[in-house]
Amino acid sequence: MEIMTDDLDNLFEEYIAKKSIFSNKEALLLRYFPENIPHRSDQIKKLGMILAPALKNNKPSNLFIYGKTGTGKTLCTQFTIQKLLEKSKLTGAKIRYAYLNCKLKKIADTEYRVIASLAKELGEQVPITGLPTDEVYNIFINKIDSEDQIIFLVLDEIDRLVKKNGDEILYSLTRINSELKNSKICLIGISNDVRFIEDVDPRVKSSLGEEELIFPPYNALELKDILRERSEVAFSEDSLDAAVLAKCAAYAAKEHGDARRALDLLRVAGEVAERSNEEIVKMDHIKKAEEKIEINRIFELVKTLPSQSKLILYSIFKLSETIKKLETGEIYEEYKNLCNINNSAILTQRRISDLISELDMLGLINARLISKGRHGRTREIYSTIPSDLKEILMKDLKSELML
Repeated sequence: MEIMTDDLDNLFEEYIAKKSIFSNKEALLLRYFPENIPHRSDQIKKLGMILAPALKNNKPSNLFIYGKTGTGKTLCTQFTIQKLLEKSKLTGAKIRYAYLNCKLKKIADTEYRVIASLAKELGEQVPITGLPTDEVYNIFINKIDSEDQIIFLVLDEIDRLVKKNGDEILYSLTRINSELKNSKICLIGISNDVRFIEDVDPRVKSSLGEEELIFPPYNALELKDILRERSEVAFSEDSLDAAVLAKCAAYAAKEHGDARRALDLLRVAGEVAERSNEEIVKMDHIKKAEEKIEINRIFELVKTLPSQSKLILYSIFKLSETIKKLETGEIYEEYKNLCNINNSAILTQRRISDLISELDMLGLINARLISKGRHGRTREIYSTIPSDLKEILMKDLKSELML
């Protein structure tokens, strides 16, 4: 034990003494707020025009913002509102701001928690459970109507909220203004799902979607500009190989122009280099970082699947140990056996076929439609996950599903 303590002491001393590749790693994280946001001036200007009436104490239109992950929607919204808050000090307008990430389960899994969380963001403490939902709404309304003010309610990943709770909560929020005497609410919904608004109740759609703003994906050159600006803040001088930024940008451009992925890749590559006691981030560090990020992505993806999809995925993993290319019928039979083992409800084969298509879209399996001539068409299904990683996932799934 003493030797281990000495080893750790030496490790920490060496870490403290050596020069770090990073000067400010925060600049590569999601929560970092840059002074400049490249290639989003048009979107920021439109946001500013829509929200500007708040400076004269007038309610801006409700706004729906959508675009793929990592296209700057949340960052630009927060940036614009922050500038608005600074300017309001000169005009005397009272502006408040509440932000909610609907992806977080503990915040957005019930209507009660959503309203309680919004109230908390505005400074009102509400018990996590225990009150009738109507009473929580009353507490929330009394809080926001306590003075003459404009309140921006930003619901990030709003599609997740609707999938969990239905769109009635959005209808309630868009109708709150009719109950207010002093304050006014502007609702801003942000979504990665460009088709989300099509499935919302027409009453909600007309109220929420008064204004719409689309964020297009970044191209490789735009991503390179973003990475260059962030890397100048994040890394020590001369610690990046010249080709690294272009490689990270190309990787993220391939993934639908996701700036978040590009920044993650650059950060992880820096961490890989630093742990290898290298002073410069090189191309081989990028390759190792890609592998690490892909493994983490798969684990996160599988973890968030519904239990029925996990049963299907486990069925495919198990059968693929002996059968190279599977068909839906074979998977369905194995799935039914597993349902009987852990007492799960058995879905129809048609529904299982739909869930297999979803796993295919997520990239966890490949489900290729092939023709059998006069015998019709079928799907050849196989896992796309490397065998070593598949073994780890199978072990986790077996334990979780109690198989």
